[in-house]
Amino acid sequence: MIGQTVGHYKVTARLGAGGMGEVFLALDSKLDRKVALKFLPSAMWNDGEAKQRLIREAKAASKLDHPNVVTIHGIEESDERLFIIMAHVAGPTLDKYLANGSHSTDDLIALALQITDGLQHAHEAGVIHRDLKPGNILVDDKGRVRVLDFGLARMRGTSRLTHAGSTVGTLAYSPPELIQGNDAEPSSDIYSFGVVLYQMLTGHLPFETDHEAALLYSILRDEPRPLTDYDSAIPPALQAVVMRCLEKRPDKRYASCVALAAELKECRSDHISGTRAKAASDIPSIAILPFVNRSRDEEDEYFADGLADELLNVLAKIRGLRVAARSSAFTFKGQQVTVADVGRALNVGTVLEGSVRKSGNRVRISVQLVAVSDGYHLWSETYDRTLEDIFAVQDDIAQSVVKELRTALLGEEADSNSSRELKAEVAKAAKGRGHDAEAHRLYLQARHLLDRFSEGDTAKGMEYLREALALDPSHAPAWVQLARGYSTQGGFGWVPVMEGAQKAHDAVARALELAPDLPEAHVVLSSIQRTHDWDWKGAEASSRRAMELAPGSADVLRSMAALAHILCRFDESLELYQRALDQDPLSSSTYAQLGHIYRSLLRPADAERAYRKALEISPQRVSTHSVLAMVLVDEGRDAEAIAEAELETAEWALLTARAYVNFKAGRVKEAEAALQELEAKHALDSAFQISAIHAAKGDADAAFYWMDQGFELRDAGFPQVKCEPTFRTLHNDPRWPVFLKKMGLGD
Repeated sequence: MIGQTVGHYKVTARLGAGGMGEVFLALDSKLDRKVALKFLPSAMWNDGEAKQRLIREAKAASKLDHPNVVTIHGIEESDERLFIIMAHVAGPTLDKYLANGSHSTDDLIALALQITDGLQHAHEAGVIHRDLKPGNILVDDKGRVRVLDFGLARMRGTSRLTHAGSTVGTLAYSPPELIQGNDAEPSSDIYSFGVVLYQMLTGHLPFETDHEAALLYSILRDEPRPLTDYDSAIPPALQAVVMRCLEKRPDKRYASCVALAAELKECRSDHISGTRAKAASDIPSIAILPFVNRSRDEEDEYFADGLADELLNVLAKIRGLRVAARSSAFTFKGQQVTVADVGRALNVGTVLEGSVRKSGNRVRISVQLVAVSDGYHLWSETYDRTLEDIFAVQDDIAQSVVKELRTALLGEEADSNSSRELKAEVAKAAKGRGHDAEAHRLYLQARHLLDRFSEGDTAKGMEYLREALALDPSHAPAWVQLARGYSTQGGFGWVPVMEGAQKAHDAVARALELAPDLPEAHVVLSSIQRTHDWDWKGAEASSRRAMELAPGSADVLRSMAALAHILCRFDESLELYQRALDQDPLSSSTYAQLGHIYRSLLRPADAERAYRKALEISPQRVSTHSVLAMVLVDEGRDAEAIAEAELETAEWALLTARAYVNFKAGRVKEAEAALQELEAKHALDSAFQISAIHAAKGDADAAFYWMDQGFELRDAGFPQVKCEPTFRTLHNDPRWPVFLKKMGLGD
C-alpha cells in the first residue's frame, strides 16, 4: 500500500499492525499535513457488520478532545476500504519509549497520570477503550502521552480473543470480565491500565506463560506476582495501587480514574500532612479559642470551655462562615501562642479570644475578634450579666462576630434587614438548647467530664445530665450527650453492651423528637447504628442527614468517613477524612483513622506517617502505638515494632500488639504468652483482637471461634472485620463469606 493514494491521502510509510488492522503514515493533500490512517484488516473489508460497528465506534471516539488522546479527524471509504483518519503523533509507542532509556519512578508515575487523564476524559464521554496496551499508547517528542484506538476493541467479543490474528500480548491486558463474556465498563480499562503500569515498573507482565490457555487461567484465577519480586525499591504504596487495579472483581478496583489518579499522586508526593483547604482569605473563617477562666474556683473551668464551645457550635451553623473544629482550636488551651500562630496552624483569617470571671450568680465575659494578618482588633465587648442571661449573651456575641466578619471581609452593609436576618440565623442555629440556665450549666459541666473518656468521669457526667434534664426536659443537646455517654459505657464494657445501646437509642430518639434538625443528634445516632446495631443502611441515612444539615462539620464528615471505611469504600473515606482535616487540622483521631484506611489499602508507609502524626498531636492516644507497631513489623522492622508496642498504655491494646508483633518476629514463646493473657483477661471485650491474632497465626479454626464469640457479644470491633488486613488469611475460607453475610457485610 506504500506509495498508493487512497482518496486524497498519499500513503508514505507503514507505522504498525495488529489484530484489528494496519496503521499507515499518509500525507493529506488537501490540508498538506501528515495523518495516520487505520484500515480494517483485509478479511473484513467486505464485512458489512464490521463496517457499521467501526463507524459507530469512530463516531464515539471523535467526541474526544483531550491533550492525552489522539485526535480522530474522520472516517472514510475508498475502493470499499473503510479507514479512520487520525492525527499523526511523532514519537514511539510506550514500550519502545521505555526501552530507549532509564526512567525514575516519578517519571513513570508522571506518564501514568497522563494515561489516566486521557482515560477519564473518554469515560466521561461514554467511551471505553477496551484494548489499552503499550502499543496503543504513544509518547511524542515532548514527552506527552497520547492514547489511541479508543473503542475499536468493542468489535472483539470474548470468543475472538484467541482466534487467528489475536495476540497473546493483547490477551495479557484483558480483564477477567471481558474474558468471561461480560460487557466492558470503565473498570475494565482500569484493569488494563494496571497491567500497563505493572509492565512499566517491572518490565514484566503480571501473568507470563507460553500458552494462551494457561494465560487465560492465570488471569481468571491466579494472583499477580508482587512487583517487589522484580524491583525491591518499588514503594509499597505504589504496589498497592497497581494491585488494586488488577483486582479480579470490577467492584474491587478504583471507582474511577479520578480516584486512581489521586492515589498515584500520593505515591509521588507525601500528601499525609497537606490539606486542600482554601486560603484563609477566600471565605470568612474563624477559630474560637478556649476562653480563659479568671474565676477563683478552678471548677469553673468547664464553664469557660463550655461557653467557647457553645459559641463555636452556633457559629459553625451560620451560612458562609468556616469555623475551625473544636478539637483543633482547643489544642491551644493553656499555651502561650500568638494569633498569627493560630491562624497559620488552623488556616483561618480571624481568631476569637475571650475570658470568663464567674462569681456566684454573676458572670463577666470579655471577648475580642482579631485579624490574623495584622493583629488588628476588629471588635471587642464586655458583658456583665447574671447566669439567667447566659443564652442572650451567647447570641449577642454570635451576632456581633458574624456581622463584623461579613462587614470586614465581604463588604456587606449592616442595615436593619440584615440585622433581623442575622438574628434569625443565630436563633435557628441555637435551636434545641432548652431554656433553663441551671440545666445548661449542668450540661456544660457534664460534657466537660464526658470528654475525658474515663469510667468515673463518664458516670459523673451522666449524673449531671440527668439532673439537667430533670430541670429542663426540652434540652435536646443534653439528650444527645446522654446518648453519647450510654454508647461510650457500652462500647468500653463499663455496662452490658446491649443495655448501653438501648439506653443510647432512647436518649437520641428523644433529642431528635425535640430538635429533628440537630446535626449532632444524627451523628450520634449514626455512631450507635454502626457500633452497636450493625445497621449499615440506617447509619448511612443518619450520616447523610447530618451532612445535609452541617456539610462543613468535621464531626459530620468523620461520621460518613467511618461508615465508608467499614463498607470498604476507601476512596470516599479518604476524601471525607481529608475534608475533615481541612476543618480540623490538628485532630489526632482523624490522622489515626487515615492510618487505618492506609493499612486496609496495604500502604504501610502512608499508614506509618499518619499514625506518627496522630501521636505527635496526642502522645497518649489509646491503641495507636499498638497499630503502629503492627505496621512496622509487617515491614520487617522487628526491633522497632517491639519497642513501639511497649509504649502502648491500654492493657488490651498492649497485649494485642505484643502477641501480633512477636508472632511476626518469630518469637513464638513471647507471642503465645501475650495471647493467653489477652484471652484470660479480655475475652469479653477483645474478641475482635483475639480472632485477628489467630488469623495472623494461620489458625483459622480458632479465628472463626473467636469471631463467633465476638458476634454474640456484639463486640464493637467487628464492624471493621471486612477491611481489617489481618483477616486476609481467611478470605479464601468458605466460612468467611458466611460470617460477612451474618454481619450484613456480604456482597
